[in-house]
Parts: sequence; structure tokens; C-alpha cells
Amino acid sequence: MTKLERSNRIGFRHLKPTATALLGAILLVLSGPVFAGKGKSDAFFSDAKARFDKADYAGALIQARNALQEDRDHLAARILMGKAQLNTADLTSAETALGGALAAGADRAEVVVALAQVYAGQGKQKLVLTSPTMAPAGLPLSVRQQLLLIQGAAHADLGDIPTALRTIAEARALDPQTPGSYLAEVPIRLRQSQYKEAAEIVEKGAALAPDSAEAHYMRGSVQHAAGKAADAIVSYGKAIQKEPTHLAALIARAGLLIDLGKPGEANADLVVVKSTAPKHPLGIYLRALQAERENKVKESQDALRELTTQLDQIPIDYIRYKPQVLMLNGLAHYGLNEPEKAKQYFEVYLKAQGDAPIAKPLAQIYLRSRNYEQAITVLEIYLRARPDDAQALALLGSALMAKGQYARAANLMEQAVKTREDPTLQTVLGLSLLGGGQSDKAIKELEKAVKLDPGQIQATTTLITYYQRTRQFAKALQVAEALNKKQSNNPGLLNMLGGLKLSAGDQAGARVSFEAARKLDPKFATPTLNLARLDVKANQLDAAEKRLRDLLAIDPKSAEAMLEMANLSDRRGQPATTMEWLEKAALNAAARDIRFGLALADFQMTNGNPRTALKVLTNLATKAPDDFSLQLATAKAQLMSGDVVGAKISLTAATRLAEFNPDLQTRVAELQLAVNNVAGADYSLGKALSTQPNYLPAQILRAEVDLRQGNLAAAEKRARELVAKLPKSATGHVLLAQVATIRGQSTEALAALRRAHATEPSTDTFLRLFNALALQKGTAATDFAAQWLKQHPGDVLAHSRLGVHHARANDLQLAKQTFLAALNVAPNRSELLNSLANVLIRLKDPEAIKVAEKAVQNNPGNGMVLDTLGWAQFQNGQVGPGLATLRKARDLEPDHPEIHYHLGTVLAQMGQKAQAVDELRLALKLATEFPGSDKAAELLASLK
Repeated sequence: MTKLERSNRIGFRHLKPTATALLGAILLVLSGPVFAGKGKSDAFFSDAKARFDKADYAGALIQARNALQEDRDHLAARILMGKAQLNTADLTSAETALGGALAAGADRAEVVVALAQVYAGQGKQKLVLTSPTMAPAGLPLSVRQQLLLIQGAAHADLGDIPTALRTIAEARALDPQTPGSYLAEVPIRLRQSQYKEAAEIVEKGAALAPDSAEAHYMRGSVQHAAGKAADAIVSYGKAIQKEPTHLAALIARAGLLIDLGKPGEANADLVVVKSTAPKHPLGIYLRALQAERENKVKESQDALRELTTQLDQIPIDYIRYKPQVLMLNGLAHYGLNEPEKAKQYFEVYLKAQGDAPIAKPLAQIYLRSRNYEQAITVLEIYLRARPDDAQALALLGSALMAKGQYARAANLMEQAVKTREDPTLQTVLGLSLLGGGQSDKAIKELEKAVKLDPGQIQATTTLITYYQRTRQFAKALQVAEALNKKQSNNPGLLNMLGGLKLSAGDQAGARVSFEAARKLDPKFATPTLNLARLDVKANQLDAAEKRLRDLLAIDPKSAEAMLEMANLSDRRGQPATTMEWLEKAALNAAARDIRFGLALADFQMTNGNPRTALKVLTNLATKAPDDFSLQLATAKAQLMSGDVVGAKISLTAATRLAEFNPDLQTRVAELQLAVNNVAGADYSLGKALSTQPNYLPAQILRAEVDLRQGNLAAAEKRARELVAKLPKSATGHVLLAQVATIRGQSTEALAALRRAHATEPSTDTFLRLFNALALQKGTAATDFAAQWLKQHPGDVLAHSRLGVHHARANDLQLAKQTFLAALNVAPNRSELLNSLANVLIRLKDPEAIKVAEKAVQNNPGNGMVLDTLGWAQFQNGQVGPGLATLRKARDLEPDHPEIHYHLGTVLAQMGQKAQAVDELRLALKLATEFPGSDKAAELLASLK
């Protein structure tokens, strides 16, 4: 087999001449031989042929063109030009040249084999088989045999293996002593995983050419595919010994040596490949792989980028039947984290070879895009041929878990680990058991996996999460540090370690880890973002802003940095700036990334603008209509807007999307209770606990459901179990307080809330105990609040609740002082400003307008804040401005009775009786009781 034939079989050609070849071409033009006289075109042709025979295809092409310039009818020059273009991968030009030679009367036998190779190289396999030019009849025996071998490969490319084998057999019958007719069958047998047949046929070819480098290479390919690595290395070595620049053998041996962990020997082969064919795609890919193994990330990425730049120029139809090219370009894009580009090459490759190992990275792409069914399908097909592939088994287990089929995944993994000790399989077993609710058993399996291999990242991160949730911070750090020692140059792990140290309260240690991660990879933005968050925690806001602006200077469209700028602005009490950054982040987010839009919607809801939030969420629905978080946020916004029916519909969709995920179903159940859909909450919790019976958040909420359903005995039993399970948590005590309250046992309820606050002092337990104390006579509530605020002067919610308490008790001066104290902590919180403005209105203090204006400035889309400003304006004699402001408030909050009451009052004052009556009637229709409802009724009666 010639080098040209082998190049076609392998499926690679240089896309363009090397720099050396181009230089040679220039020198030919400037100083090449000058032919004169009658035989000038023949002399150019003779030189072209000599260059072609020496594989100087660029030089041959130039001289062939020179010959044609002298004699346009020089058919031999035209044919040679086409063959040279074929060898430089200029297939379109080659087809034109060879087709033109045929049309000009060239002998078909001189052209047909090269033209068939051109068609095959362009992905025109059908043309190889159906074009009249490709008819084997009438061709000389040797030419016919070569053509039949190309046609056999074309049949195989099109998936017709029986016809491919028959065609090769027909070619072999023409001359059974030609080794190429046997060796051509080997790739087809390997493609079908017919290793025995491939081994038999390669030996027949080798017997005819025992010194053939190609025969040794083919024998090595069969051994390699059959898993006989040592034998394959020997055979590849013999091929290289016979032909030191045999690229296919050099590349195959280098790849195998890399897999066997022999980088030095692999490098020796790769050096030869690079010097012989610097643009060879397989050589480039193996250099990238070798660099990755040596942790030379930039060198590896540069090589992969070089490969994709080269291969992406080839239309996919040209390489549809070139499996190695498809596989390589897919793997290169995969290594560059370009899954969508990789997927198209992998999918075309698997159509021809459905059980190839490429199924594994393709399955990983499907898993990332949540296409679990496709992942399961390709893995099951692959595992039929290779049932012992641990990586594929692990991927299949992951896909099954993603579908919620935890029991099936666990069964698959349990069978797999019985036959081998594999940390990856052990990891998937632990994860599937965890998903199936067998937490204790799952943690043991994951701990076993990490003990076998501390580098099992998924097992490690799952254990860390579990240890964090169960407050076993020492264990979490121990596991993370063991992993970091194994992969000390991994910036992602250092970043995770920093997060753990931060959770454990070690801010200094966290900063060291984040700085180390950033130093290892300055382009890795996450550690810098975490350092900015640390700066914010330390109240070093200017330092945080500098880090974030530096990030944005590098990447002006970084939505992550914009989100942190929003958080920074929020910390500074700049809601308008916060809104701007959130809007920028949402605008610059990736096409299907809705996190930043959700953050914007959440900010709107937090600031009392649920309808504006709904508009944001409606726009997000076009990006990800089936996203769980989006459905949950929509339900929350609908609930805040008073659309209970809409919220229930959204929660039904969220329940479906959550499947059997206990965390997600529990979050749905919380909102189901908020819309008073107790049956819906019960259903969601049932799904959560069916897969993980010991999932505490679901158990806690189930006790709440018991309370709502009046099953107090069951609720009390669950509450006492939670007290025993979580002795440092307030949860069980809070539930016991709720049970006692429903039973009318106020003393027992208050005692339970005292225990809750003593067990876990927090704003939540403070508010619960304060509310209970506020129902009693005396100063117990205010004394408790004073003590808490003395210890926690920055607790804005506690200040706010105490201020409301004073206002309700008509202690307006104390309410004013309390809200001012809260505003000292958070000077731009619109809800605090609004509360203070209402107190000032009651005190008939003209400063109410300024305070209300500031509240509106910080939250201009909130109808209730506008209502306060409008009422303050009216109370201070600004009737016209007050009317305009109240009308804006009504338009924003059309279902709020107090706004209609205020607007009706102003209209009555202005003599617009009919409109005033309409507003007052609507207010009393929307609610029978609200602040000012008695006055609204009196005013309405006076206007009739």
C-alpha cells in the first residue's frame, strides 16, 4: 500500500502546505529551472513527476501548472496536477482537474482511482458507487482492484457491511496475491468489533508481505482493539522499524504509551510525528493529551485550539465517513469545553459505530444538557459490547439517578462492585443510595470510595456537603484537604477548600485558599468573586469594588461580576444602583442562563414589587419554560400579587419538574402551604419522603401539614423526634409551641418558644418569642426586645418589629425612635422609611413627606410606598400632588383597600363625590377590615 493509499484509509491529509513547502514553492518560482525550446511543457511535466514521486506535492503542483501554461492540452500534466491537489487536500480543485482531464479525453484508467479517492474524501460515497465513471468494467486488472477496494470502503461507510465485504472479496479474486486486498478488510472488521475475523484476515495479508510496515501496523491495530496492549506495542514497533516515518504506527503507539503512563516513550514518537507531519491532527491531539497529563493546561488548550481551527475548516459532509476525523474534532471541542460543537461530531461518528467508546463523552454531554434518555440509550448500546467498562457503568448509573430511578441505579452499581473494587462505581453506588433515601448506607459507601481514592471529586463533594449540613466541619475540611493534596494544582479545588474554611468561620484561611486559586489561574474568576465577597463581609467595600471592576475590565460582559456589584450596591443601601447592576447581569447572561433574571425578580419581590417581578419571570419563561426555579419564583410572585389560583398552577408545574428530588419537593410544599393548599403540600412531601424517608426538612414540614390537618398527636410526635434528633436546633421546640397554641395551651407554647430561642438564638426565634410575649400584658415583650437589641444592635428586623409593636400600642414617639435606630443600620431600606413616614403622619410631623419621598426614591415601583407619600402630602395640605401620587399607587396596587380609602378621601375633599363614592365602595368590597375601614364606612355614608 502506497503512502497515498494509507493516507486515504486513515482519513487525514494536511489542509494546506507546511511553511517549508510554501517556501519551496516560492523558491521554485524565483529560481527554478528554466526550460526552453520545443519540449518546454514536457520538461516542466518531467520535473513535476519527479517531485511527485518524492512526495513533494507542492512543488509538483507548481511545475504541473507551468506545463499547462505552456500547453493547455497536456493531459498528463492535468492528471498529475489533480493527484497533487488530492495529496494536499485541495479536493475541490482535484475534482475539477481530474474531471477536466476526463472531459478532454484522458484515459479513464489513469484517472478513476484518484477521482474515487477525491469523492470519498469529500463524503460523496454514493458517487463512488453510482457514477458511470466509477464502473469497474473495462479497466485494467490492477486499476479495477484498487477501485473495488475504494468502493468496498464506501459501502462500509454507508453502513452496508455485507456488500462492502463482497466487493473486497471481488477485488481479492482479481489477484489473491495482493496483500492490500486483505488489509483493506481489517478496518471494516474492527468497526464491527469482529476482532477474531480481523485477526485472521490480517495474518493472511501479512503472510503475503511479511516485511510490510503496513501489515505490522494492521496487526497492531487488531491487537490494540482487542485490549492486547503489550502485543500491539511490539507490532507497532516492527512497523516503525520497517518504515521509521510510518505516521499511523507512530501515532497509535504514542497514544497507547500515554494510556499506559509512559510519557517519555510517547514523547519520542510524538517528536518524530511532529517533525514529519507537524499538522497531522492525531499528532496534535496526542500532544494536547500529553500536555494535559503533565498539568500543562495552556499548552494542552493551545494544541486543541490548533486542531479545531484546522478541522473545522472541513465541511462535515466531507468527513462524515472519516470516523477518526469526526472523533478527533469532537474530542478536541470537548476538551475545550465546547459541548455543542463536540456533540455534532460524536453523533455522526456513532451513527456508523454505535458501540464505540465515544459514547461516553457524548453521554456526558447529554447529561449536562439534561437529555437523560439519550444518555441512557447510547450507554446501554455501548455496554452491550463492553459490559465491564466501569466508566460507562458509572455514567449509566448517573443518568438513571438523574431520571429519579435510584433503585435501578443502586442495583446496577451493587452488581458492578461485587466483581471489582472501583472507587468510581463505589461513588455512584453511594449517590444512588443517597437519592433512594438510604442516607446512612450511602455515606458509608461514599466514605469507602474516598478511602480507595481521595481524588474522587463527586464522592468528596457529596461527603463535604453532608458533613456541612450535619455540622461536622472538621470532617468536611479533612476530606477536602486530602483531595487538595492529591490535586494540589487544581484551582477549582482550592476555591472549594476556601469555601469550606469560610463555612467553618476561618475567614483568614479562606482568603489564603482563594488567593492561591487565583494565582494558579488568573483567568478563573470565581476565586476573585469569593475574595470580593470576603471584602464585603469585612466591610472593605472599596476593596471589593476594585476587585470586581478589575474583573469587568477583563471581561466587560461578566454577569457574575455584575451580580456581585449588585450585592455590593445593596450592602451600601443603593437600591437604584443595585437594580441597574441586576438588569445588566440579566442582559449579559448566557442565552439559557436564567439565574440573573431570577435574582432581578427576587430583588423586585423583596422590595414589594411582585407585579414587576412577574414581568421579568414571564420573559424568562421563553428561555427555560421547564425550569423548576423559574416555576417556583413565579408561584411566589403570583402569591405576593394575590393571584392564588395562578400560584397553585405554577406550583403544580413545579411539583412535576421536581420529580422525586426531596429538596425541591420540600421547597414546593412550603409554598403550597402558603397558598393554603395543604393537600398539595402533603403530596409533595410524600414524594420527597418516598425517596429519602429521613430527609429532615421534609419531616419538619410534614409536622406543619399535620398541624394544618388537625392531626395534633402526629405533629407533636414528629416535633419531639426532631428535638431528639436535632438537640441544637430550635425546629422541634417551635413545632411544639405551635401544637400547644392550637390546643389553647398558651403557657406551654410560651415555654416551648423560650426553649427554642435558648437553644438557637436567632432573629427567627426572637421574632416568634417576641410575638408571643406581645400578646401578654405588661412590658415583657419590650424588655425582651431591649435586651436582644443591646446584644444585636444591627438586627434590622428586630428593630422593625419592635417599632410596629410601639405603633400599634400608639406609643408613637417610641415607634419613631425605634425606626430611626433601624435606619441608622440600614439608612436606605424603603420598608423602614415607609414605616417611619406612617408614624410621622400620625404625629402630624411635616417631615413625613421627606421620609416618604426617600422611600419612593429607593423603591419607585411599590404602590404601598407611593400610598404613604400621597397620604402624607394630603395630610400636609398638598392635595393636588397627593391625588396624583395616590392614583399612581392605585394603578400599581389595584387590589389594596387602604389605597382606595385614601384616594376616596382626597377625592371627597376635592368635591369629586361620584369618584370618591366609587373608590370607597371598592375599598370596603375588597376587605371589611383594614386600617381606616371604620372611617371609610363613615365617609361613604356621609356622601350618599
